[in-house]
Amino acid sequence: MSSGKPIIRQIAWISFIPNFILIALLYCLFCCITPPETTVYSVPLCYFLIVILLRNIPRAHRRAIKLFKAEQYAQAITEFQNSYDFFMERQWLDKYRYLLLLSSSRISYTEMALLNIAFCYTQIGEGALAREYYEKTLSQFPGSEMARSALRMIQSLTNEF
Repeated sequence: MSSGKPIIRQIAWISFIPNFILIALLYCLFCCITPPETTVYSVPLCYFLIVILLRNIPRAHRRAIKLFKAEQYAQAITEFQNSYDFFMERQWLDKYRYLLLLSSSRISYTEMALLNIAFCYTQIGEGALAREYYEKTLSQFPGSEMARSALRMIQSLTNEF
């Protein structure tokens, strides 16, 4: 079901390698400890449970996305800020998100949080704060094309008025 919101999901295809390795390791493990006929069911079930558990780690980010989709932008900003703070305190977790969280996102949770905070500010009419967060994103992630494009858009709009 599409939310109609402009959420960009950039996938790093290389991130699927840890997923395949995990599935292979689970298969080898279950081949050693269970009868072959149950391995077919045990591996996907175990993999699914691991993924569900790992998806609970970035809780604030997931809450923020739900609020964003519900157009509750002010509340989403708070949750995105919580997500940003969480991952700034645990930069190692964000850096190795492919392995530790089985995340397939090309950009980090900290960059996503800053971009989404900025976008939420545009939705509630706080253009100056949006610009500030896009600039903060660029200062921390100089290669962020989304932040650079958003700043160009803001600049072009301010030039028209």
